[in-house]
Amino acid sequence: MNDSAAHRDDWTESEELAERMIPLIGALRREHEVVTSLHGHRLLGLSATGLVEVHERVAQLGHERLPIEDSLAVLEAIHALAPGASSLDVARLVAGHAESGQPLEAYLADVLAPAMGAVAAEATDVVLYGFGRIGRLLARILIAHTGGGSGLRLRAIVVRRGAENDLVKRASLLLRDSVHGRFAGSVTVDEDAEQIIANGTRIQVIYSDDPATIDYNAHGIHDAIVVDNTGRWRDEAGLSQHLQSKGVARVLLTAPGKSPLKNIVHGINDDTIADSDRIISAASCTTNAITPVLAAIDEAYGVVKGHVETVHSFTNDQNLIDNFHKGDRRGRSAVLNMVITETGAAKAVAKALPQLEGKLTGSSIRVPTPDVSLAVLHLTIERPATKDEVNDYLRRVSLHSKLRQQIDYVESPDVVSTDFVGSHRAGIVDGLATIADEDTLILYVWYDNEFGYSCQVIRVLEVMAGSHPIVLPERREVTLQG
Repeated sequence: MNDSAAHRDDWTESEELAERMIPLIGALRREHEVVTSLHGHRLLGLSATGLVEVHERVAQLGHERLPIEDSLAVLEAIHALAPGASSLDVARLVAGHAESGQPLEAYLADVLAPAMGAVAAEATDVVLYGFGRIGRLLARILIAHTGGGSGLRLRAIVVRRGAENDLVKRASLLLRDSVHGRFAGSVTVDEDAEQIIANGTRIQVIYSDDPATIDYNAHGIHDAIVVDNTGRWRDEAGLSQHLQSKGVARVLLTAPGKSPLKNIVHGINDDTIADSDRIISAASCTTNAITPVLAAIDEAYGVVKGHVETVHSFTNDQNLIDNFHKGDRRGRSAVLNMVITETGAAKAVAKALPQLEGKLTGSSIRVPTPDVSLAVLHLTIERPATKDEVNDYLRRVSLHSKLRQQIDYVESPDVVSTDFVGSHRAGIVDGLATIADEDTLILYVWYDNEFGYSCQVIRVLEVMAGSHPIVLPERREVTLQG
């Protein structure tokens, strides 16, 4: 048999194993509220080819190779154990079993013991106020997460009516996206009820330009969290208008919030969210991308000072061609120019990491790409560093630490920005680009400023709603030494 035929046989065998995984993944979600992932890459809804691809992709992104037959064995054993509501990382369970020396069933019985009998949280209604780039991605994620009726439940979107066929256009924008591809499933409209129906989820479309006068109760929506994606209001006075509407309990802003609002970066300071917090902010995409990496570096090396330069994809607030704009330089064509602009992300880091107050400066260059940005962290550190040491540390942080949902790590000579479209992580460290020279450290951090940020927003929503299931295996502390 030649090499080509052998590779085809290996792929065919992998697809066959993946096909056996699909009903197990679905049954665990439907019957037990168990969400499965592979180093943070969600498995639910993937085709057989997609499952094979994600096994190969995690290896390419710096993780150890994971045989698909090992994943299947773990899924079969989990299904037999029938744990309760939980979030299970199959890759880490495979690795943990290999280290344990125990029979698989005995190992899983020990590790999954905290999830046995766990009950899913009650459903929390979610309303998306605004349905632009972030709003539609949040809708996609919420719909994909819909299980047995528990957890976050997307109930409505609020927009200003834009045309007579507004409903059809909104549905079409949810279904098709030039950057993120086609929605995974079915999207239809019920024009009489003014609803978008996505994979069976009925989403009420409410037309309003006044956040204070909407009767959500009239649509069966109660104690909802309103996610404001408009950026129109960023202070407590403006956002508190939502709380005047019937059926609203709390508000989450998907932009940097002005003091005294809490700016939350999930993984860093989400433990400060209190039940009494009626309005909070999920900060910015850049703040979410760089803060976890800065936290990890500060813990291991100590950050003395630094400068953050972001190479950021253009956004809707820029002009396609030269025209008047109230902001400096942003009036020039976004698709033809690199545009120097300001960013408050570096200073905003201190709202989540107070120990870095006054230590960081920042600036930004908008570039002609529609999505995925790059942050360059130029840091002066207390403890001398080498490139290999820093990279090994950050790689282990991405695999095992409490920041593994936020930080990813890649070592590949060929990756470019489009390779990170759809990343679930807040930021991805490009290990080959790392520069370390004694007390100077330069890190390059990629981030999908749309989807990666939206995933962080969902994580904050889960904390607010108390709906995130127990995560197993438990994440462990990662130190510089190992």
